[in-house]
Amino acid sequence: MNKFSDYKDEGANWITLATGEFYPDILVDACNLYRPVLELFSQLLKKSEGSSRLFMQISEIKQPWMRIQLCRVFRKYVSPATPVEMLKTKSKAKWICEEFGKQFRPIVEVQKAFLSRPMPDEALCALLWEYKSRGQKGYDLTERMFELLRSKFPDLDITGPERAGRDILLGEVFEDYPKPDRPADFMIKQGDDILAIGFARYDGDRGGAQEDDRTGGNRNAANELLEYAKGKDLRTKIIFVNDGPGLLLGSMWNDYSYIEDSSDDILVVTLRMIMDRVTLEWLKS
Repeated sequence: MNKFSDYKDEGANWITLATGEFYPDILVDACNLYRPVLELFSQLLKKSEGSSRLFMQISEIKQPWMRIQLCRVFRKYVSPATPVEMLKTKSKAKWICEEFGKQFRPIVEVQKAFLSRPMPDEALCALLWEYKSRGQKGYDLTERMFELLRSKFPDLDITGPERAGRDILLGEVFEDYPKPDRPADFMIKQGDDILAIGFARYDGDRGGAQEDDRTGGNRNAANELLEYAKGKDLRTKIIFVNDGPGLLLGSMWNDYSYIEDSSDDILVVTLRMIMDRVTLEWLKS
């Protein structure tokens, strides 16, 4: 069987390019979707005596989707250094104001800046629209991956979150796993026999430190799982399904080749390689 490294010279023929949306075609839909968000932000802004009070009012919004969008607008106008993931945590609102409130942009400046823009603000709506489709390419990848694996192995049990959903935690799969919160994306079983644990990613554009972090993390996960399987006398294999143009950037293809070459129990594939390279013989070897 060919190695992952053997495909590098023709790598562009083996990756999948996810479909995207054209600018400015998205602006009409983006403005329709986010106009209510900007209108509510405007209402809260008008009755807030300070930026911390504005954030506390946002945190009181009960509808999760609306609250998250308001947090994103707040970050753009008031606190660009505060991570959105931190702002989204409703229970931390008071703590965030206490710890970071001094760096918030003064409310008068926020009001002036907000009123200087049209309603709805096309530029901001376009930025928020980017968040809307974030992760979509990864969901499309895993959905197609499950279709391919199930069509090839109809007698095997292939499980995991097919789009959005809770990851498989290896501590719930293996007894006494050293890092029980280690997430995986799919699992291939035959009866009670776990044939493979899989990790799936779509890399649209990756390089530099992000590239090193991704492959380094995968290498650590693979070594950890292989060491555990060896200690428990398991034949569980590891499959990395990676796709997208990011594989062609920097040293990404080489890095994944090194991971695959480090063990006969590791396989790295793109979607187009699944049917040829993931075999029942390998899974059961």
